Amino acid sequence: MSFEISVAFQTDKRASEYVRLAKLVNEYDFDAVTVYCDLPFHPSFMPLALMAPHITRARVGVSAVPPSRIPPLDIAANGALLEDLAPGRAYIGVSRGAWLEQHGIAEDAPPVTAIREAIEVVRYLWAGRTEGYQGRVYRLAPHVRAAYPLPERDIPILVGTWGEKLCAVAGELANEVKLGGSANPDVVPLIQRYIAVGERKAGRPVGSVGVVVGAVSVIDEDRKAAREAARRAVALYLPVVAPLDPTVHVEPELIERLRQHADRGEFDEGARLVSDDLLDKFAFSGDAHDLIEHGLRLKAAGAARVEFGTPHGLHAPDSGLRLLGERVLPALKREAV
Repeated sequence: MSFEISVAFQTDKRASEYVRLAKLVNEYDFDAVTVYCDLPFHPSFMPLALMAPHITRARVGVSAVPPSRIPPLDIAANGALLEDLAPGRAYIGVSRGAWLEQHGIAEDAPPVTAIREAIEVVRYLWAGRTEGYQGRVYRLAPHVRAAYPLPERDIPILVGTWGEKLCAVAGELANEVKLGGSANPDVVPLIQRYIAVGERKAGRPVGSVGVVVGAVSVIDEDRKAAREAARRAVALYLPVVAPLDPTVHVEPELIERLRQHADRGEFDEGARLVSDDLLDKFAFSGDAHDLIEHGLRLKAAGAARVEFGTPHGLHAPDSGLRLLGERVLPALKREAV
């Protein structure tokens, strides 16, 4: 399996900024450009629609949509339109999502069942089927169909998860699994074992579903400043993702303190609680050498794709994206051959 490099953006920007950043990343040979679908930011498909016409080489996709926020009927419709904007280069991610209850979104269905059925419904609609779909969570009457131009290929699907059961579902149905908020090489082999259960069940070759590892990224010539900025950025996500990694032990008391600081917007205070070791498990940070070495460790662990996420640079994404494109990307591409 090939080794790919992608960049990801938070959907918190003006329309003109999405376009500008798309043009910037298109100057470099990234394999994919992703936007998140985190609450409470813009839902992902409008930002992607703004960006896709200006990205001519990389795949474009969302990582990942909670079906409880955007139902499968709309994921399918938006995904088909994205494929029309970027023929042969779109992909769609689905996940349980985070911070749902805080934003008034109820999860009324078992997450594993909901994700499985969401994927099945999306593919049902893309295939132009009309016999009806009867699941435990989602149902379509026989007359319901995709009333828009259908994609001419099987659009790849990514599942965002850390869970053993959902990884197995991805092994049956998906093309990639993304560990959102992780930069930890140690967890990759474990996730591959989870996925392999589903691959075997579906009669797929073990290893056919790639593992994507993506997290907060800050790169700058000033290594110390970059790491401090990443420490502050990752303080928001650690209460969510740190308990999900079975290879990392974080004291519950520390998780609770981080959560309280994050809820109050006290990211400087939260950053002081993040050790260097914890930072390196859940973020990419430092200078170009740091990120190259980190990427190579993930490649050696078996990751199929490394995704460098928001905020990229110290004060604006541009400087970080240029360092990634000019220094990190070429070095990792050389090693991927």
